Order: sequence, then C-alpha cells, then structure tokens
Amino acid sequence: MKVLEETLGKRFGGTLVCDGWRPYPNYTGNIQRCWAHLLREAEWLAERFGEAKPLRRGLMRLFLEVKAALVGDPPPRVRVRLRVRAERRLRRWLGRRYEGVEVVRFVGKVRNGFGHWFTFVTVLGVEPTNSRAEWALKEHVVQRKIFGTFRNGKGTGIYETVMSLLATWRQRGLNPYEAMTESLTAA
Repeated sequence: MKVLEETLGKRFGGTLVCDGWRPYPNYTGNIQRCWAHLLREAEWLAERFGEAKPLRRGLMRLFLEVKAALVGDPPPRVRVRLRVRAERRLRRWLGRRYEGVEVVRFVGKVRNGFGHWFTFVTVLGVEPTNSRAEWALKEHVVQRKIFGTFRNGKGTGIYETVMSLLATWRQRGLNPYEAMTESLTAA
C-alpha cells in the first residue's frame, strides 16, 4: 500500500490495470483485472485438470467476443449492455460445480475480482491486460538478473522502485527528471 501511495499518490483518480494482488482494491475501487493473467492461469489448469478445459474455453471465448464487440468504439449505452451481458455469462461459468481443489481455488480468485473483469468495456482508454506495464518493466527485470540481483535486497529494492517510478512517470506523460527532482526535493 505504501508503494502504491508513494508512486501514484494518495488520491489516484485513474484506473489500475493489475493482477489480483490484495493491496490494489484497498487502494482504489477503479480496477481492471488483467485478462492475460486470468487466461494464462486458466490454460495452465486446463492442461492439468480435465474439468478446467471447458472453463478455459468459455473464458477465452467470452474475452474474445467482448473485445470484438468493442471494435468500432460503440456508444456508452451499448458498452453498458455489453458489460452486463458479459458479467452475466461470467457469473454462469463461476456458478458451475467444480471438484478439483486447484480449479475451485481459481474460480474463487475470479469471483473475488468479479466487479473488475470488464472495466475496460465501460471506461474508455482502459486496456484489458497489464501487458503494456509489464513490458515497460521487462528490460529492467532482465538487467537485474544479469547483474546478479545486485547482491542484496536493499539494492534490488531501490533499483526496482526507481525503475518503476521512471516508467510510471513516462506513462503519465511527465518528465522523469523533473518528477524525480520534485520528489526528492519534497522528501
């Protein structure tokens, strides 16, 4: 929570596109859960548990149909109806009876984020995955691994924090040098 507040501020007004990490909903209600994470986990389950195969296919079909329905930028009232129908379909998938512990746990995770799977349908400019943010950090994660994880936790933490701040400022259209200077001066 502290990192979120330091990075995005205490009164963040945007929408977070994120995985299911617990601090996010405590920080803001404006969330889009990442469909890439969801579908990747569903695929992993389907490869190991037969009962997860129809669930994975259903989730994939739902996601692709919703994305296709957004082509051409439909008006807000159409987007609201699309979201309601998509949530209804997701609720049906989640309401089925599953036996395997891993599949039941996965369904529970999807239920826990229920109100946040289709934010991208009704909030313009929000993407359904956090892939762009992860790609922005990928180079730095690779560098950290090449450098041998900086030999201690403190150095790694500082590096990750600084790189995350720089990427966030760039994505928000801020000059990283000016934002860093302002942050350091304020501290």
